[in-house]
Amino acid sequence: MSQKLFEIIEEENKNNYSKVVITPLEQGYGYTLGNSLRRVLLSSLKGAAITSVKIAGVNHQFSSLLGMKEDIVEFCLNLKKVRLSYDGDKPTTAALKVSTVGEVKAGDIKVPTGVKIANPGLVLAVLNKGAKLDAVLTIESGVGYVQADTKNVSEIGLIPLDAAFSPVVRVNYKVEETRVGRLTNYDKLTLDIVTDGTIDGKSAVQQAASILVDYFSQIVNPKKVEKKKEDHAVNDLGAVGKLSVEEIGLPTRVANALVKAGYETVEALVKADKNELVKVRNLGEKSLKIISAALGEKGVAF
Repeated sequence: MSQKLFEIIEEENKNNYSKVVITPLEQGYGYTLGNSLRRVLLSSLKGAAITSVKIAGVNHQFSSLLGMKEDIVEFCLNLKKVRLSYDGDKPTTAALKVSTVGEVKAGDIKVPTGVKIANPGLVLAVLNKGAKLDAVLTIESGVGYVQADTKNVSEIGLIPLDAAFSPVVRVNYKVEETRVGRLTNYDKLTLDIVTDGTIDGKSAVQQAASILVDYFSQIVNPKKVEKKKEDHAVNDLGAVGKLSVEEIGLPTRVANALVKAGYETVEALVKADKNELVKVRNLGEKSLKIISAALGEKGVAF
C-alpha cells in the first residue's frame, strides 16, 4: 500500500496557541485522525511538574509561615501552576530561597541543569519584612494527572502535590471539505492547540502521532509479551500477604532474623530472592525449608 501524502502546516503560533492544518486527507480521515490525535494530545504526552515540597519550619500543609501573606495550602496551589520542561527519568530537586520583601515568583526557583520554567512571572507568594521562605521542590516527569494522596510519604514536613504533567491544555479540531484538482471530496483537518508553553503545537502533534504509530506497530508486527508469573502470585495473596512473619508459625529465631533483615510480611517473603535469604544472619538452607513449610500451610507457594 502506497504512503499517503498530505501537508502538515502550522498556520499560527503565538502566546502558547498553535493552529495546525493537515490536508488533503481522503474522505473520512479528517475525523479519524482528528479524534485520535486530540485524545492522545490531551492524555499521553510526557511533561513535568513539581510533585512535592519541603519548607523549612513547616511540618504540614495546614499551617502558615511567619511573614508570608499566603497560607501553606495556597502556596502549594500556586506551586502546582508552575510549568516546567524536564526530560529526565529520575526525580530532581530545585531550591526556592527568598528573604526579600515583596513577591516571590516562579523565576526565583533555582532549577538544576535540564530544567526550564515556562512561566517565570507566576506569583507564588508575598513576603513581609523579616519573612524568609526556604523550600526544596521535587520535580518529576510523567504522563497525565497524579493525585497527591496516591503517594506514600513518610518523611515529616514533606508535602505531596497533585501533579498535572500534560503539556497540552486544550485541543479542538474541525473538518472541512477541500479541493484536489476537480475533486471536492477531500478533508481538511484543523487542530487548535493550547499548550503550557513547554512545547509548541506542531511538535505536540508529531509526538502524539509517534505514540499512535507505536501502538499500531504492535498490531501490524506484534512482539511477544512475556508474562511475569511472580507478579500474579504476589497479587493473589490477598489478606495473607499482609500477615507478619510472626503470625505464620515460624520459630522465634527465624522470625526475628527475617524482621531484622527487612522481611516483615508474607508478601515481602514471596518477593524475596532465596539466594539473598540464605545470606541473612541466623538463616540457612534448613531455615528456608521451615519458611516454605509455614507458607505452604497458608496456601502460599515459596
